[in-house]
Parts: sequence; C-alpha cells; structure tokens
Amino acid sequence: MVVFLYKFSQTKLSWLLLSLTAFFLEVVALFFQHVMGLKPCVLCIYERCAILGILGAGFLGFIAPKTRLRYASMALWAYSSWTGLRISWEHSQMQLNPSPFMTCDFAPKFPHWLPLDKWLPQFFSATGDCSVRQWHFMSLEMPQWLVIIFSFYFFVSIFVFYSQFFKK
Repeated sequence: MVVFLYKFSQTKLSWLLLSLTAFFLEVVALFFQHVMGLKPCVLCIYERCAILGILGAGFLGFIAPKTRLRYASMALWAYSSWTGLRISWEHSQMQLNPSPFMTCDFAPKFPHWLPLDKWLPQFFSATGDCSVRQWHFMSLEMPQWLVIIFSFYFFVSIFVFYSQFFKK
C-alpha cells in the first residue's frame, strides 16, 4: 500500500484527481450559493479558500510530479486541508453549540494586497450568518460534512507524504 502511494504520487493522474475533487467541491459551493440561494458566511468563504489551496496543490503537483516540486504540493495540500479542518470544526461548533459570545465577522479579512472579496464578490463575499443552519443531508449540517471532507484530505495527504520515505 505504501509503495503504491509512493508510485501513484509520481503520476499526473493522482494530482489531477486531487484537483478535480477540489474543483467539484467549489462547483458544488457555487451551486448552493447561486442556484439554491444559500448565503455563505465568512467561515464558508474561508473554507472555500482552503479548498482552493487544495486545488492549487493539485495543479502544482500536476506540473512536475516526479520532481521535488511534489513535496511543495504535499505541503500545500496538508496545510490547506488542516486549515480547512480547523475552520470547519470551529464552524460546526458555532452551529452545534450556539452562544452569543461565539460570532463570526461580517466580512472576510483578506490581505490589503489581495482583496478577493472586492475582485470576485460573487465568489468571495459573505452575506450569511455563521450560526444559521441552512442545509443538511443525512442529519449532518454543511460544516459537519466539511469536517469529514477536510479530515479525509488531511489524512490522505499525511499518508502520501509518509509513503515518500518508502521507495521500494
């Protein structure tokens, strides 16, 4: 299994699959927002950014999967999935244990040199409230599903990184 992960991480197909799954999640997020009319909150926007980091990691690994560039891709993948896991966990706690002291910001805080909410407001502007439950599937809210998704991404990234030490 470890040798398989090592060899598979050196193929363009593996990084393409990573990119495609992240792209699919971004398309689903836009579908929920623009077709179903759900309003994304600030934490939703940050979770989207974490998915974009995973998408970027997939593209970076796709460029040259047999070089050391894949290590940078794995680092970006692990960092983005860990950040997304942390944010979605916080978002889940905010919905499951509502408190007047746990609130989210009204607008995302992007760096002044990268105002994504100004450049692409249809994708990065937050119009919802973090504590409002808007959607559920199989008795889990959207942030709970994102905890599962980001956990999967994170553990797979750790296994793939671990496999790099076992070439044969």
